[in-house]
Amino acid sequence: MSGYHEDKACIDLCLQCAAVCNHCASSCTQEPDVAHMARCIQLDMECAALCYATAQLMSLGSGHATRLCVICADACDSCAAECSKHNSEHCQECAAICHKCAEACRAMNDR
Repeated sequence: MSGYHEDKACIDLCLQCAAVCNHCASSCTQEPDVAHMARCIQLDMECAALCYATAQLMSLGSGHATRLCVICADACDSCAAECSKHNSEHCQECAAICHKCAEACRAMNDR
């Protein structure tokens, strides 16, 4: 990994993904059957945490960022798969950004 300027596009996607995941988790708590949304909420929170950490390490130019990008992509894939099962607008928005973030994180390892 190089640092903020070189990795800005991926950093921005990670930060956007984290924000949308947090929004999704919060919105899921307002659903009529919150228990049914428990896995979605959990994966939203995990994905957001990993996206924030990945963005932070990339902006620092950390040598650990490349490996964390792989984990972040996997978390994004899991979150997207779960959110895709729900018809709510917030879950569909979350699934879409998670797919984009996963692609960006994987591309970081292909450089």
